Amino acid sequence: MATFTPGHLHIERHALNKDDFSYNLYIDYEVAQDPKEGAGMRFTLHGTIESKSLAESFFLAKDQAFDFARAASNIAQKYGMPRNASIISLHKYYDEMFEDVRTQLDVKSGDPMKLEHLS
Repeated sequence: MATFTPGHLHIERHALNKDDFSYNLYIDYEVAQDPKEGAGMRFTLHGTIESKSLAESFFLAKDQAFDFARAASNIAQKYGMPRNASIISLHKYYDEMFEDVRTQLDVKSGDPMKLEHLS
């Protein structure tokens, strides 16, 4: 199950058997300024994985903000999400979030990227 409203994505999965896993995760985000990187997005991933609480925030610069799903997946794996699991498989909701991030950051096709972010 997933729901999206601008600034918020909620994804939830219930284990189907004893060998399966559950999670209930929220990704909240807002435009933020970083002294070094400038404009970008502050994301907060919070909720539970297998009843284990997590709450972590991360900042992605404007030209990196669209990589939020990978960053959130890496954090989720630190808290016990299996490596073969994917929280990025809900394409419809991530597409909506992607467009909201684009709108909030006023990103246009062809905007430059910082070369140091490509490594």
